[in-house]
This record gives sequence, C-alpha cells and structure tokens, in this order.
Amino acid sequence: MTSGGYVGLSIATLLAQHHHVTAVDIIPEKVKLINNKKSPIQDEYIEKYLAEKKLNLTATLDAKEAYSDADFVAIAAPTNVGPKYRSNVESSSKVDNWKQIMMLIKIG
Repeated sequence: MTSGGYVGLSIATLLAQHHHVTAVDIIPEKVKLINNKKSPIQDEYIEKYLAEKKLNLTATLDAKEAYSDADFVAIAAPTNVGPKYRSNVESSSKVDNWKQIMMLIKIG
C-alpha cells in the first residue's frame, strides 16, 4: 500500500485484518507511528483498529523491499482539487511515478 495518509491507511487497516499489508511512506515519523500501532492521522476508527485489533500491518520507507514480493499494490494518490491546488495533473503525475517504480522493481 502506498501512502500512510487517510485513504492509504484506511485501506491498509481494513486489509490487514486478514492479509499481510506493508504500508510505504516517505515520512519517517509516519512509519514509526504505524509500526508502534499509533495513527499518524486523526481518525477514530483507524486509531481504534491500530490500538485494539490484531492487524498484520507494518510500515516502511523502503518501497523496493515492500513491493518486490507483493501480490498486488494499491496506490493511494492525493485528490487535490479546487482553486487553491494546481490541478489533478500533479496528483496523476505522482501515480505515474509510482507506476515507473513498480515496473523497475518487477523487472530488476
């Protein structure tokens, strides 16, 4: 799972109840919090699940390691819209970057 943000962590938390999930993020503090069963975002359900449920969830900064043996990868990209944001073009370019990383990992 890419991203320890709201969408990525929500999906990771649900999937980790029955599957091994590795969350990948670029922010070391988020990775540390997730690995310590604490939510890096304010969300009642994510906080409760991390604290109380038996989840098979780990977090890492190392995308190559996380994705090299993955059965599938979910990419949670930002969906920033509106006048204060540039456009969704920036978000879609982040997805393209993740796709390129995935291709390199699978090939390499």
